[in-house]
Amino acid sequence: MPTRRPRKSARRSKPAVAELATYAVTERNSRGRRFAEPRPKTRGEFARDRDRIIHSTAFRRLEYKTQVFVNHEGDLFRTRLTHSIEVAQIARTIARAVGLNDDLTEAIALAHDLGHTPFGHAGQDALNECMAEHGGFEHNLQSLRIVDKLEERYGAFDGLNLMFETRAGILKHCSPARARELGEVAERFLTDRRPSLEAQVCNLADQIAYNNHDVDDGLRSGLITLEQLEGIGLFAMHARQAREEFPHIGGRRLIHETVRRMIDAQVTDLLAEMQARIARTGVATLEDVAAAPPLVGFSEAMQEMNRELKQFLHASLYRHYQVVRMTTKARRIVKDLFSAFLSDMRLLPEKYRELGEREGDARAIADYIAGMTDRYAIKEHRRLFAIGEL
Repeated sequence: MPTRRPRKSARRSKPAVAELATYAVTERNSRGRRFAEPRPKTRGEFARDRDRIIHSTAFRRLEYKTQVFVNHEGDLFRTRLTHSIEVAQIARTIARAVGLNDDLTEAIALAHDLGHTPFGHAGQDALNECMAEHGGFEHNLQSLRIVDKLEERYGAFDGLNLMFETRAGILKHCSPARARELGEVAERFLTDRRPSLEAQVCNLADQIAYNNHDVDDGLRSGLITLEQLEGIGLFAMHARQAREEFPHIGGRRLIHETVRRMIDAQVTDLLAEMQARIARTGVATLEDVAAAPPLVGFSEAMQEMNRELKQFLHASLYRHYQVVRMTTKARRIVKDLFSAFLSDMRLLPEKYRELGEREGDARAIADYIAGMTDRYAIKEHRRLFAIGEL
């Protein structure tokens, strides 16, 4: 008879959990939730935040919201959803490397674009112009409004009832006037304080993701070329390294090898600069982080290379005539929708008419338009302005 191998024990030791740095956000030093809830049984509080964001309606809508290219222009271009996932991956990697709370970091990264309008920055700019006499519109303020109020998932409260530090991390910019309205979550904008390191990491991870991946999408679209990018220092350096390691490489493989090297170089530079700033300032607690100057950033050399890349993308991609044509159409759609709804609130779904009665017509219209996907906005525009559409 064949001998049987001894069965391995079903009980395995748990992997060691990395200890968080003393200046990281933890459940112990957190300011908690606005509405008390029982502790989660199988995960931490910040993991619960991340999961609530992933399951939210606003997060699902990001799949059909523009990053650079309108969703219907191609299946392989990045959307707000794929961008948010890429930001979360980069931010989580950085957070783990320096002992920060990676669940909190991931939650902030996944939520940072929840309030973005359809059609990317063109849609936001158009909606901001429409709202000029009603307080303006800014997508990160809208992201906070979504998680605090607009999501309807729980019987006990509006929004997602996220932890204070998650909400504060989502709020990247805020005017003094709006900060006074928002209260504690925006207090740092009135007292010249910094957000958590987890939030600072997300801000830079956002830059790394969109600069480098816009290069990829721009090349895929044919609106920028490899020849143009050979004159941009950061790209040229890493394309040369890729060719040295793989002499016969070309096409998409060369692009991917170059872009991943660019991302790695920026993350490595950021980590070194961040650790140097932390050592130089001597921060040891969350309070120290709030009082210190910004601790997450690039070295001067990397900052200059990033500036050159960003200027190139603005001039050659974001202002390319084909992109401008699409963004011009997008702005018109948003402005037409806002004008039509403001002139006759009966055109809005009942939910937003009721919201308008409580918070003002313009605010309700902005919520409705900001929540639209690209294709829904296009469809809604046709319903209102095209004969034969319902």
